[in-house]
Amino acid sequence: MALAMGRTVMTRGVSDLAEQDTTGKFRAGLVDLLRRHSNGDWGDLSPDDRKANEEALKTGARVFSVYNLQSGVKLWVITEADRSSTTILLPDEY
Repeated sequence: MALAMGRTVMTRGVSDLAEQDTTGKFRAGLVDLLRRHSNGDWGDLSPDDRKANEEALKTGARVFSVYNLQSGVKLWVITEADRSSTTILLPDEY
């Protein structure tokens, strides 16, 4: 079962990276990360954080994923506890 993610938004830093992307690969990668997140592929999380996400699916808490891109960019994806929104952000924008 896919995670309900609500409205999807991105921070200014992620938006800037998407605007700079002349190949379209970064933007396509964002769609892929959202798909992975909604399907329970939490990316590069520690075992403890993975366990916390699995518990969050049962309790309705916030869900968090980390993805390290081949370009060296690290992105976080956070779905709020009430499932009203999901944000893609750079770690320094938290």
